[in-house]
Amino acid sequence: MKLQKETKGHGKWYDDACGTAFAMELLGERWALLVVRELMLGPRRFSDLRASLPGISAKVLTERLGSLEDAGVLARRRLPSPAPAQVYELTSWGYAAEPLIQELGRWAAMSSRHDPTLPLSAVSLMLSMRTMFDPAKAAAMSATIGFDIGGERFLARLADGELPIERGGIDAARAIIRAPAAPVVAGLLYAGVAVGALEAEGGLVIEGDRELALAFVDLFELPPRLA
Repeated sequence: MKLQKETKGHGKWYDDACGTAFAMELLGERWALLVVRELMLGPRRFSDLRASLPGISAKVLTERLGSLEDAGVLARRRLPSPAPAQVYELTSWGYAAEPLIQELGRWAAMSSRHDPTLPLSAVSLMLSMRTMFDPAKAAAMSATIGFDIGGERFLARLADGELPIERGGIDAARAIIRAPAAPVVAGLLYAGVAVGALEAEGGLVIEGDRELALAFVDLFELPPRLA
């Protein structure tokens, strides 16, 4: 049965004071949570969001951005010259949704129906790493690893069992992992595909400290299947 918003003067779907119900009113429409996911590592242009979410139409993306802005989850900003452009970025409250995305991802990965080989965006891959890495394994390890995923660049700075990842330059990285698309790296992290096979056939390239890069890759594991 298709969920419809009710019209009782306040526009609520559920008429329920539970915080979970309110969260669903904010993020429960199709694509809304994935738009938030794609903004989790920094501002994006409209065209960037469409490219990362190929199944969404321009109309639906416009609607979701508008509703999330009205709710205070994100804001619009115009970049200054020499490259003026309108971008969308999360508010402080919007960024606070990352644990929600992480826990949903961890919970869903426990299902036997979860397929880690399906298409995913570069941002989704980075957030999955923040979700699926093992802090106990990482506790005694420090590493600065760069990622170039189809031209999108990210820098992971592992230290003290924490893994912040930011969008931007990777020149300072001790090792760099390059791939034409995120599923190539996901195959290395989660699907048990041999690194040699991905280098030979998937376009994977490891630069710099190869031993460190492979030790870093070993820090990630999907949870056991429960259903």
